[in-house]
This record gives sequence, C-alpha cells and structure tokens, in this order.
Amino acid sequence: LSEPATAIEDTLRKRWPVSFDVTGSIGKRYRRMDEVGTPYCITFDFDSLEDHSVTIRERDSLEQVRVPVEGLEPAMEKLFTRGWRQGSEGMARV
Repeated sequence: LSEPATAIEDTLRKRWPVSFDVTGSIGKRYRRMDEVGTPYCITFDFDSLEDHSVTIRERDSLEQVRVPVEGLEPAMEKLFTRGWRQGSEGMARV
C-alpha cells in the first residue's frame, strides 16, 4: 500500500502541506491529525487497490467521501476553496 500512497503524497505535497502516517490503526491516525488541526485526511487502503479510489475524511463533521485517485487533486482544490459542505457536493458519501 505504501508505494501508491507515497505517489499520492508526492503529488499533493507540490500544492499543500502534507503529513504521511502509517503507524497504528486508522482511528488513531485520524485522532492524531484531529489534535493538530488537519482539516482533511486521505486514506489509501486495500479497497483503493481494487477501485483506484481514496477516502477523504473531514475533521469537524467526521463525514467521509470516496473519490477516484485521478480526481483527488481537483477534489481537494474544491474542498479547500469552497469548504466541506459545498466542496463535497457530488462526491460519493461513505
């Protein structure tokens, strides 16, 4: 999982500050990022290998959407410019 996840990290790091974490359970990773104020977490998991999509989780609402890897950069742009409520419209809810 780390190779494709690292590729995503490298792509996003060109535009935004990124933190990459593979330690502990996903719940603990989310909590660590919540504590430091990270607005969005992106998860590349075993399902991502099959459907070529990632999960984006929003810190304040804890809502999640699933987006294709190739559409991740524009999706993040929408979220950062429009906020979660408007930016996530049309994205597949998890």
